[in-house]
Amino acid sequence: MVDSWLPSLLTETPEEGFALATKLARVGVKSTQPDAEVRERLRPQYAEDPNSLIASSQVIAINFQTIAAANAYWRD
Repeated sequence: MVDSWLPSLLTETPEEGFALATKLARVGVKSTQPDAEVRERLRPQYAEDPNSLIASSQVIAINFQTIAAANAYWRD
């Protein structure tokens, strides 16, 4: 069996779910732009652009919604 970096969307707590949502967003960026040098070169442009930061937050929020649903919103 091949090891997976994402074996499950299940997490113990909402905080762990948020960390996973953030990781999913970061992996998505790496998948979209696999060249680390290009990502580093572009970072200063989006790091100070409010619209880019809001868009990044939206991606994390969408990922968190998915993870929360997978975890039944951490309810028993």
